[in-house]
Amino acid sequence: MCKKRVLVIGGGLAGSETAYYLASRGIDTTLVDMKPKKFTPAHESENFGELVCSNSLKSKDIYANACGLLKEEMRLLGSLIVEAGNIASVPAGGALAVDRDKFSAYITDKLKACKHLTIQSEEIKEIPDFHALGYDYAVIATGPLTADSLSKDIQEKLGGQLHFYDASAPIVSAESIDLSHAFTGDRYGKGTGDYINCPLNKDEYYAFVDALVNAERAHLHEFEKGEIFEGCMPVEVMASRGKDTLRFGTLKPVGLLDDKGERAYAVLQLRKENEQGTAYNLVGFQTNLKFSEQKRVFSMFPALKNAEFLRYGVMHRNTYIHSPSVLSRDFSVKNNKRLYFAGQITGVEGYVESAMSGLLVGISIYDEITGREKRVFSNGTVCGALQTHISTPNKDFQPMNANFGILAPLDTRIKDKKERYKTLAMRALEEIERTAKE
Repeated sequence: MCKKRVLVIGGGLAGSETAYYLASRGIDTTLVDMKPKKFTPAHESENFGELVCSNSLKSKDIYANACGLLKEEMRLLGSLIVEAGNIASVPAGGALAVDRDKFSAYITDKLKACKHLTIQSEEIKEIPDFHALGYDYAVIATGPLTADSLSKDIQEKLGGQLHFYDASAPIVSAESIDLSHAFTGDRYGKGTGDYINCPLNKDEYYAFVDALVNAERAHLHEFEKGEIFEGCMPVEVMASRGKDTLRFGTLKPVGLLDDKGERAYAVLQLRKENEQGTAYNLVGFQTNLKFSEQKRVFSMFPALKNAEFLRYGVMHRNTYIHSPSVLSRDFSVKNNKRLYFAGQITGVEGYVESAMSGLLVGISIYDEITGREKRVFSNGTVCGALQTHISTPNKDFQPMNANFGILAPLDTRIKDKKERYKTLAMRALEEIERTAKE
């Protein structure tokens, strides 16, 4: 094997995935991250793979949920992030939720144990001349919170840069939740009763919505006032679209019955934030309200009237490039095939999707370095379909989550959605298993 070196910039999910895949397979790799010397407004841990917006890696259902299928595709391909998620999992019904500290610590320990991996703490302020630095490949995986200087350089050199805004939900202490005004249980009885459900009656619901839409929001600078991505919409923005919007969305009571077998007018679900169950996340309550307003308005839920907020929700600026005009399907830059981008900066949206891009970049570079035929994933797989999304010409390009709608259609039409999704999943996994062995 020729002695090649790879530079990976960014120690989030995507960068960690790329660096581990290569270094654990004997490729000399350097992982550079600006932490702990410098942090983004959303990060506080020195560990790699830190989760910010949520502790959920979404559904575990391989055959009914595209993100569940994607995680299984990644597991078969040797994903560090999926491995860490399973190690650090906490009860959350049908979702793979994790203890965030345990999750990032596991990733960090695995990376530090790789003898072919060098770790450096440094802020990279421009796309580096990696050949001059002695590297054969470079991967930029700095995420949706790329620092301003590097972000500006990317825009100047590649063009087509866009912004969207990502809001995170508050966390409350478990002991401060008034369980006399709540009930435990998962939607439609699935899971093991991992969620705490906080109901509202009709009058309480409309009073809450009125307070929410009139609450004072945190200040955004002029340069930050832009399009809000639908995938992580602040709850106050959703409420402003109609008084019943939340009741048919974030606060929908469907499939949730209290201890008397009755359904409330609206229900807020709380999900465990850590393995010990001492903290709970307000599911779907991403917000940009001022902290004092979050306390006032969210405490209108009877179950949260005395809630202790361990973390208030905040809004972050996220950045992604116009990938179809810049990147090839394998995430390499069109005019520099040894420079790659990975993570949410490419326009894949979500923790799992971000890690997936890093994994595929690692696979692509590994195949090229080792001289093997490059593995290609078709649109019949979730990972392949997302590759196609970021590389298909589209002037209105927007980030994309994993979903069954982006997969190539089946040869035979199946009307039943459950059966159709299962068939799509089985087809995808057959391809991944076959490709993984090549």
